[in-house]
Amino acid sequence: MTASSHIPSPHITRSLTLNFIGDWGQANFHRICSWLAQEFCDRTGNRSRVAIWSLRDGGLEAMQAVQDGDAQMCICTPVGLVPAALTGKDMFRDRALPDLRALATLPQNDRFVLAIAPDFDVSTFAELRAKKPPLRIATSIDDGTNFIGFTARRYMEAHGISEETLTSWGGSYVNTVRPEQSLFRMRDGAVDAVLQEAVLAPWWAEMIRKRGAIALPAEDQALTHLEQTYGLRRNSLPAGFWETLSSDLPTLDFSDFVVLVRNDLPDDVAYLLTWCLCETRQMLEQQYRHLPQDRSPVSYPLVPKDMARTPIPLHPAAARFYREAGHL
Repeated sequence: MTASSHIPSPHITRSLTLNFIGDWGQANFHRICSWLAQEFCDRTGNRSRVAIWSLRDGGLEAMQAVQDGDAQMCICTPVGLVPAALTGKDMFRDRALPDLRALATLPQNDRFVLAIAPDFDVSTFAELRAKKPPLRIATSIDDGTNFIGFTARRYMEAHGISEETLTSWGGSYVNTVRPEQSLFRMRDGAVDAVLQEAVLAPWWAEMIRKRGAIALPAEDQALTHLEQTYGLRRNSLPAGFWETLSSDLPTLDFSDFVVLVRNDLPDDVAYLLTWCLCETRQMLEQQYRHLPQDRSPVSYPLVPKDMARTPIPLHPAAARFYREAGHL
């Protein structure tokens, strides 16, 4: 592996014990945490150890644990929702997390999509509002912790379909926690529609193939509202991404992983973690290079200048690394 800057590998002589929080146990956050744990421990005292915790909820618990000092690092997506944590807005209402700081953004190009079984003959939101079908929509639970569930309700509301409206049609949300749980229900015919992220995962392609589901293009005014109100950007899927997609599909963005710590994490620890993120990034990249770039859940190659662009302020030691390395 070739380092990308002139900065030699830091070393911390004392032994450290850190807690990282990944995902539910078998997804990308855990892979990232495992990579960082190994690289970090290689450069610290010989009794250093890192625990990687799994979640059962949808992400806010991880950020809260870092804010509370129970864990030293977590990962969160999408980046658009993260700034509200500092001031206690939106899904962070009454639970501001003002001490969070970032080490890096790890880029990925995810989207948020509603897809409906072809039996309903609905291909636009206008048709959906006009026909008012009693859809059972599989999505993640909106329990105050799940970023997917929060986004799902706001996405539908922006298109003029509140949960009350859906219920009045005879429809309902069928709640899960994780994306694949929703997609498997749709694949197996247990629901009529699915509203989820993780479009780069094979679960989406499998479901589309089996059900012939129709992905609805997001409406322009809805995307504008979601960006202005919640900081969630617009994105798109190219024609042919799935076999039922005959033209480019406007979508809501659900991209990028942000690596979060507390502002009082010791400077040498934050600096070393940031060095590992940037200078050993090829060790993470090689775990995804067997996938085409447009299908990889972590975008590669990782570019340190882009990693330094974070949705909330950098930890001071992380900012120092990026400046010294010429990335900031």
